Formats: sequence, C-alpha cells, structure tokens
Amino acid sequence: MSSKTVLITGATSGIGAHTARLLLDRGHRVAVTGRDESRLKSFLDEAGRTDRLLGLVADAADWQATESAVDRTVERFGALDAAVANAGFMSGDSIGAGDPTRWSPMVLTNVLGPALLAHATLPHLEATGGRLVLIGSVAGLKNSPGNLYSATKWATTGLAENLRLHATTRGIGVTLVNPGMIDTPFWQGAGVPPFALPPQHIAEAVCFALDQPAGVDLNTLTIRPMGQPV
Repeated sequence: MSSKTVLITGATSGIGAHTARLLLDRGHRVAVTGRDESRLKSFLDEAGRTDRLLGLVADAADWQATESAVDRTVERFGALDAAVANAGFMSGDSIGAGDPTRWSPMVLTNVLGPALLAHATLPHLEATGGRLVLIGSVAGLKNSPGNLYSATKWATTGLAENLRLHATTRGIGVTLVNPGMIDTPFWQGAGVPPFALPPQHIAEAVCFALDQPAGVDLNTLTIRPMGQPV
C-alpha cells in the first residue's frame, strides 16, 4: 500500500486505536478523532509519530465536528485517501428492560455518525479514488431479542450497500467490516468471551481493504473468532 492519509473516527481505544497504530507502523499519515480530550491526548502521547499523526476532538454524531475534522485532516496532510467510520458503542441493555435515556446517543453515533462521515469525505475520496470503511458487526447480520444495538448495526449494513451504489460510479470503494466477538473495552461490564479475538486482527482486515488495487471494490468482510457459533 503506497503512503496514504486515513481518517479514523473513535480511535482512542479498541479497533480504531489498533488500526491507527498499524497504519502508522506502515508509514501512513493518520488522523484520529475522539470525544474525550484526555483519552485522545493519552493515545497521541503513546503513539508518537507527531509528523504523521493528527488528533482531533470530535463527536462522530455531530455534523459540524465531523466536517471540521475532515477539513483539518485535508489541510494538514493535503488530501484524504480513506476514512474509517469506527466510532460506536453499545448501551448494554435491551428494549424490553432497558433505560431509554441511554439509547439516543448510541443510535446517533452508530447510525448517523457513518452517514455524516460519508457526506463529509466523499468529495475528497472521489478526488483520490479512495475508500470508505464502515465498522459494522456480526450483530448487524444476526438478530437477538430486544437488541437495539443490533438494530443500529443492521442500519450500518444497509448504509454500506446504499453508499456502495452511490460511490462506485464515482470511483470510490466502500467496505463493510463485520467483527464478531473482539476483546476490547467495548465489552467492559458485559464480560468478554474466552474465545474473543484481539482487535489487531480487525485492524489487519481494515488495512487489507485499504490495500486493494485501483478498480477493486472489496465490499464485505465478516471476521468471527473460532468458537463463536452465531
């Protein structure tokens, strides 16, 4: 993969952080966003590479923040070759026995966030023949009872195909990456299954998508750990 500029949302931990580190290790320029300024600073201090790494405080569900993050990335590095809609979280409850006050931020981040990132980045990606990667989930392929998080990831699955139809005639690739059980802070409080994969494997999958040659549109990657039955 020739040197690229990649913007990753929600990249202060988990899959996003590992993807950013892997891209930096391979010589790319990376912009990362996070809502928490202190966590973002900790990630930047740990990662180093200040000449090729840009940190931006931004809420993925906020249009002005997303637009500003994209503009600042292009201003800093000159172009944008890829964007990864990674920001997302799970409220950890159910529609039947949950706290509705916790649902709105999850739905906005998981569903509106990727759409905002697409809107802000597509003109830049068209200019570079770039790629948009959406981090979905196996939960967006398999239903479970009363799971609103799963519904948001079903929306991501639909959005990915919706965007592919729009972007492919403009020379932009769209890839949906569906992780299964991954050992990240995402599962904090819910218990991580013993067979969960480390997030580095999903980071490798994202880089694999970004490494596709011109004219190849890799659309869907589903990555489960051995031992995950659904």
